[in-house]
Amino acid sequence: MTNIQAFMKNFLGSSPDWYKLAIVAFLIINPIIFFFISPFLTGWLLVAEFIFTLGMALKCYPLQPGGLLAIEAIIIGMTNVEHVKAEIMSNFEVILLLMFMVAGIFFMKQLLLYVFTKLLVKIRSKIALSLAFCFSAAFLSAFLDALTVVAVIISVAMGFYGVYHKVASGNGLMDAMGISDDAKIDAQHHETLEKFRAFLRSLMMHAGVGTALGGVMTMVGEPQNLIIAEQAKWNFIEFFFRMAPVTVPVFICGLLTCFLVEKFKLFGYGEKLPEDVWKILSDLDRTNSEKMSKQDKIKLGVQALIAIWLILGLAFHLAAVGLIGLSIIIFATAFTGVTDEHTIGKAFQESLPFTALLVVFFSVVAVIIDQKLFAPIIHFVLASEENTQLALFYIFNGLLSSISDNVFVATVYINEAKAALTNGVIAPHQFELLSVAINTGTNLPSVATPNGQAAFLFLLTSSLAPLIRLSYGRMVYMALPYTVVMSLVGLFAIEFILPATTDWLASLGLILPI
Repeated sequence: MTNIQAFMKNFLGSSPDWYKLAIVAFLIINPIIFFFISPFLTGWLLVAEFIFTLGMALKCYPLQPGGLLAIEAIIIGMTNVEHVKAEIMSNFEVILLLMFMVAGIFFMKQLLLYVFTKLLVKIRSKIALSLAFCFSAAFLSAFLDALTVVAVIISVAMGFYGVYHKVASGNGLMDAMGISDDAKIDAQHHETLEKFRAFLRSLMMHAGVGTALGGVMTMVGEPQNLIIAEQAKWNFIEFFFRMAPVTVPVFICGLLTCFLVEKFKLFGYGEKLPEDVWKILSDLDRTNSEKMSKQDKIKLGVQALIAIWLILGLAFHLAAVGLIGLSIIIFATAFTGVTDEHTIGKAFQESLPFTALLVVFFSVVAVIIDQKLFAPIIHFVLASEENTQLALFYIFNGLLSSISDNVFVATVYINEAKAALTNGVIAPHQFELLSVAINTGTNLPSVATPNGQAAFLFLLTSSLAPLIRLSYGRMVYMALPYTVVMSLVGLFAIEFILPATTDWLASLGLILPI
């Protein structure tokens, strides 16, 4: 092995060779085009390359290749470190949110696991169960991190799948046999297992869509929501009412879609929980409930009280969102017996990689601002009629968010809209409406692909996905009815409901002018 081969082996680790070569090519081409052809063209090339790294997240986490591209952009002068720092500081609340809120919810997983386990075992109707999963995921995602909610549901599904797989294989529940091996399962049990897989696939997709339905409603539902709220100076309550003319109709239609695909067994939905599986899972749940100690019950009670504090703290804006998250960490560890540094540290494993990636986002945003990349698009949109502007912002955001990370897209567009407001190009009232269009545009159509919806990507890359035969293509197919309904209802609401309803809410005093 030559030194170059050894170097390339280390570079971006186990990523495919073609991917590594693509990143190297980007790093070589960008300075050449910047210095000898056009800085503006280089800027757009950087954005395309960065979106490529986000789209290829399954090949390599975007932090490393995206970070290299961002560092190079600073070195060659596309932006500077002071501007990057300014972008980070203006979005510091978002960073606090990701650092502390996500980590805080880690210590409430026991309560969430308990809730979803009871739902799965107690509700016998598949339609009712699907609606319960979708609604619960939506409600939780309005206050908690969507990835955490999905992670909990994955844990529940993994646990139940493992139980039935071991029973069907003729093994005891405590056996160490791998649950990915179907060799010992006979034909009868194999048919039941396939039905169980289809059942779990549908529940996971309903829950994933639920996180999008709920996440768009509040300023803490998604990281980009907080960025938009920060720019518009909205608190938790005002953000909710600002979004309600769009999010409430979409939520109702989303639940209706859930009902219809289950009722008529469309797009891979409709499979019921096999009776044999339910009996096994019900017995297991009953056994676990009987084994639960007083200490465990008190832990659940404490976590329920913390959940109430979380909702009240956010609703009345008692502190910065990130600080409320920090208080959850303190309460949840202090009153549930977690005192070990390493145990607490595990909570931050999920949040910090994305927090670091978000800082890279802000670096690319700084390049976009300095090179005025979106100026032609923004000028085109803002030159149109006011009502048309809303639809165009929604569509442009939606199309880009369906293939790229919606935090990045929202950050870019809200910055451009704020600049237009500052320069007197648009009126304050129009900025308020555009902020709603940007937020809903980045959240709702993003369910089209796993690239756009973080919850879907997390599910796709989880160890559960191969067990229940959930591929990229199947996710896109199963998400299609939701994508069409949510996107079109959102567009209709933006165009015909939002302006008049916003004026009505202002007349009632529920929202204030900017």
